[in-house]
Amino acid sequence: MNEAQKYLLQDMSVAVVDDHALILEGFKSLMQGCGVKHVETFIRATDLAEALAHRDFDVYVIDIGMPDMDGFALIDLIRSAYPDARIIVNTIHEEIWLLRRLLDKGVNAIMFKSTDFTQMVDAMTTVMGGGQYFCSGLKKKIFGSKAHVDYPSEREIDILKALAGGYTSKEIASMLFISENTVETHRKRLFVKLGARNMADLIVKAIACGYISAPEIMKDREARQGD
Repeated sequence: MNEAQKYLLQDMSVAVVDDHALILEGFKSLMQGCGVKHVETFIRATDLAEALAHRDFDVYVIDIGMPDMDGFALIDLIRSAYPDARIIVNTIHEEIWLLRRLLDKGVNAIMFKSTDFTQMVDAMTTVMGGGQYFCSGLKKKIFGSKAHVDYPSEREIDILKALAGGYTSKEIASMLFISENTVETHRKRLFVKLGARNMADLIVKAIACGYISAPEIMKDREARQGD
């Protein structure tokens, strides 16, 4: 760690979100050992969500695999409260489709939990300077891949979830404030991108790829039937 990094770290305020207490304590200890004086840890995403109402942080280090809130929803929540928030995702998930979703979200840095901690220091100082930082493992997976894969967009995933929940194109259009023709266009693209033959095949493949989860589908359908 050089002098410039020490200078940036000493007055930095960091929020760390992870559902493992040992990881939180270890991260806090390492950060304080690097000179970071203000480190606040959250074992639940909802705890951070509540904290956003009365304070912000220079850097948010989040695990997107939190059990109480979807990680992408947490990113949206932070950005909604603080549009210029610097967000570092620290994750065990290395699936290419998920990493591309994170890139589409415009997060400032992506780190794998298997990465050496010294890279986290580099990531923090880089994003504080206005840059982006991606760990070497991510660069190899994303930018080293020669094969082009057309992944669903955020809007298409929203439509995919609604289709799986049993909603019609007309209902989805009303829910998302878009035209029915736009829903149909996205629907056709989803079939092509996932290589699906019919709606059942689309849902099965979407679950297999991790775009939607079976428990969420059942919950939505039960709620819909109860209306």
